[in-house]
Amino acid sequence: MSPRTPKADAACVSAVDLARSALVSDVAADAVGEHLGYEVEAERVVTHYFAARQPGYDGWRWAVAVARAARAKSVTVDEVLLLPGPDAVVAPEWVPWNERVTAEDLGPGDLLPAAPADPRLLPGYTGGDEATEDDDVAWVVRELGLGRARVLSPDGRDDAADRWYEGDGGPETPMAQAAPGRCATCGFLVMLRGPLAGMFGVCANVQAPRDGQIVALDHGCGAHSEGAAALVGPVRPRREGPSTALDTVAWDV
Repeated sequence: MSPRTPKADAACVSAVDLARSALVSDVAADAVGEHLGYEVEAERVVTHYFAARQPGYDGWRWAVAVARAARAKSVTVDEVLLLPGPDAVVAPEWVPWNERVTAEDLGPGDLLPAAPADPRLLPGYTGGDEATEDDDVAWVVRELGLGRARVLSPDGRDDAADRWYEGDGGPETPMAQAAPGRCATCGFLVMLRGPLAGMFGVCANVQAPRDGQIVALDHGCGAHSEGAAALVGPVRPRREGPSTALDTVAWDV
């Protein structure tokens, strides 16, 4: 059941002049406009609203809460506030700085370190001076990509994969849809290492729009190394495969 709406107290409702006097005593008289109505807050508690004439506060209103004690005849003022009305101009919802900063905001000399508990990172367990004291050990550490205090976590890897795949280097762009071939078959593709190697590479074609950038293996563009084949003769019809296929990766035949 919904809570019962408190009954409006007649003395509190009629205390408009008392509310205005208390308001004028706190702020300049020319900052107080007309009475805009009232709202019943609780039993014997009413808030009166007055238009705010403050410069820069369009749509705001003064709120004066008045109350009457049980069996008391007089009404007293509880508080005076400046509150935004339904059509008020208010500041946008606060967004933490680390959610507002973008790659374009980072300039020379700026620092944007990852938080100690950043979910995109996990401890590397091979970082620190003890991992590089021996020259032979240091060479192996560098070769394997170890020696870092933190490494990419599964969450960080998945976030990057989603961002890259859905971005300009993904397969759904108009450029990729019109390409004569996919990046996976292009001679200019530089393969990655690690868990993302099966989905992405780096374009090394100076004539391609994604030169030096991450591309999905099923991305593509007109600068494909074998794109000239698309200009020679009609495209051969694609042969249909068998209606059934054996999965020899997940199952041992």
